[in-house]
Amino acid sequence: MRKRFAALTSVCAGALTVVLAAPAVAAPTADTIVTFTVEAGTLDIAAPPGPIDLGSAPPGGTLTGPIGPVTVTDTRGGATSTWTATVYATDFTAGSLTIPFSAVEYWSGELDSGTGGGTFIPGQLVEADAVPLGGTPATAVPAFSHTGGTGGSTASWTPRLIVNIPITAQVGDYTGTVTHQVA
Repeated sequence: MRKRFAALTSVCAGALTVVLAAPAVAAPTADTIVTFTVEAGTLDIAAPPGPIDLGSAPPGGTLTGPIGPVTVTDTRGGATSTWTATVYATDFTAGSLTIPFSAVEYWSGELDSGTGGGTFIPGQLVEADAVPLGGTPATAVPAFSHTGGTGGSTASWTPRLIVNIPITAQVGDYTGTVTHQVA
């Protein structure tokens, strides 16, 4: 009888080993926690470096032409994406000859492209709204602005200049600088 009991115990122990050694059931999901940080970016403006040739006209004439595109990129990531771009110019000179910055008018035109929520507002939507340029950052005229929205925004427009050549202007190749700024 002992032999049978020993044999039976041996068989049961082997079966128990087989049951205990069975593979585990795989979990149907596995979570991984991931973190990252959104950093504040910058508020930037870009315009073509030029030179941009508006052509030629006689004293008393007018020249009109595009000087863009101008692009504002706001990646500050704030609760609002509000900014204003302004523009001013130097006098236009040819050696000792000068055509004052105030003889040059600016109009922004409409938005070429924009991203982000909020409202994009042109400084001067149409040519009839053109304004004479100021000569310093403090006397700069509005070019474009953005209000509202969250996070960031981008805006591009193609402004135009109207050069009203004074009747007293002398012949020459005049050069000046038009500066866009954003805050």
